[in-house]
Amino acid sequence: MKNSTGVVKKALEFITYKKKQEEKEFSIPEVNESTDGDQEVSDKKENTKVPVSREIEDNIGYVQKQFNYPINKDIIIREFKALGKYRAFIVYIDGMVDRITINNFILRPLLKAKFSEEEQKYGIDYMLENAIETNQTKRVFSYEEVINEILMGDTGIYVDGCDYYIFNETKGYDKRGVEAPRVEGAVRAPQEAFNENLRTNVTLLRRIIKNKNFTTEFMSIGKQNNKQCAMCYINGLINPAIVSEVKRRLNGIETGEIENSGMVEQFIEDHPMSLIPTILSTERPDKASANMLEGKVCIIVDGSPFALVAPITIIDLFHTPEDISLKWQYGTLNRIVRIYAIFVATLLPGLFIAATNFHQEMIPTEILIAIAKARENVPFPTILEILLMESSFELIREAGIRIPGVLGSTIGIIGAIILGQAAVQADLISPVVIIIISITGLGTFAIPDFSFALGIRIIRLLFIAAGCFLGFYGITLMMIIITIFLMDIKSFGVPFMSIYVPKVHKNQDKIIRYPVWKQEIRPDQFNPLNVRRQPQISRKWKNEQGGKDNGKQK
Repeated sequence: MKNSTGVVKKALEFITYKKKQEEKEFSIPEVNESTDGDQEVSDKKENTKVPVSREIEDNIGYVQKQFNYPINKDIIIREFKALGKYRAFIVYIDGMVDRITINNFILRPLLKAKFSEEEQKYGIDYMLENAIETNQTKRVFSYEEVINEILMGDTGIYVDGCDYYIFNETKGYDKRGVEAPRVEGAVRAPQEAFNENLRTNVTLLRRIIKNKNFTTEFMSIGKQNNKQCAMCYINGLINPAIVSEVKRRLNGIETGEIENSGMVEQFIEDHPMSLIPTILSTERPDKASANMLEGKVCIIVDGSPFALVAPITIIDLFHTPEDISLKWQYGTLNRIVRIYAIFVATLLPGLFIAATNFHQEMIPTEILIAIAKARENVPFPTILEILLMESSFELIREAGIRIPGVLGSTIGIIGAIILGQAAVQADLISPVVIIIISITGLGTFAIPDFSFALGIRIIRLLFIAAGCFLGFYGITLMMIIITIFLMDIKSFGVPFMSIYVPKVHKNQDKIIRYPVWKQEIRPDQFNPLNVRRQPQISRKWKNEQGGKDNGKQK
């Protein structure tokens, strides 16, 4: 009887009305966005340098508030009695500092230091400077600088009654070691590459350029993450106008965050819509230093293993450090091969489409018959074949980059051999098209600069479209348009094609690389303060033996 009553109650629950219970759902509340004027006012408030208070309680409270203490467990604030009688505290971010340095060279001296009555007459400033044993200290008088120094990994000391903090160099976070280059490989060149640590990268440059005029300027970019950036150049060699312009553009970046050097490049380049890069990106210290010695600026961003070099010309995009190490005949041959690779990677598919669709009379009869036989059973037109193979090649290349290194080569073998052979046997793609695309891909890989190679891949599509619709006339028209564009763009005020036009001093390091002892003049399109690289007679040992030097009789 009870069971039947329970069944009836359950049935009545389905047919009777019940007030629906509202489920609690999470939603993000809307926040009124501040206007541009409010944003400018807040920026001014943040940039105003507030002087440090003389009360220790005020300083502790300010630091705790700025770093969300005690919710934020990374910030460490330790109070103690400095020099036996002064209230003080140290502040740092855990994980960003070297604890051994803090314990042995900051805390221990401050806790155990003893000064005579005669020395105590000189005041707290004297005692602090002589007690702290770190190699680098500086005084900071504003709260804005205090926050920045803490974020950089340094340790701050405040003593009650002072109107400043003393910050000590204690950076000690983990970093990757100096490894061999992964993108810009070379056989006969140094095997060192930049890493993600800013100081390490600057040191790598200083190891190569041991010059007292080597100058490094540091600045912060990005309001949210305060990314450190270093601008390196050789004072007395580089044109001061270039330094001022680079500094102006870096200081003019207004953004919340900067992740790496690629973002900085996009913010400061002259022509954002250009397919050809106007700033050189390199992971090699030897390449960056060689450009600095020609009167250029090197920009290094903390957290990025690539440095930026500016200004540049088009010739800099296919020079490699290996050219310097090899004899001039070998270096010249390599450059000619690279230039040939650029033309192959850019024009070959477009020329093939133009020749087979519009200008068959220009193809020898035997080759034309062979192409026709190879395409006899292929159901697609030539343009569709080219586009299918191009898209497949791009997929294989992208997959080889994203997949872990052990499997990357396997993907390349599968894509190149199995898929290509299967497509030919299935009469979907002609063997000639596979040959054309393969040679084009090799040409793309032979381009030294990665960004330049990406631009060439996009320009190749433009030539394919021009050859498909207008034949050789379209190819010629596209070449004229690109040449005009290259003649028009600049890199930090330097015309991109200025190495050829206008005519400047004879440069012995364009396509044909003259012997090292004949390269007397630096490229003067950058207007360096010291144009001469070496004297006219640089091989003096030849003169000592009564021989010839630089092609001239003693």
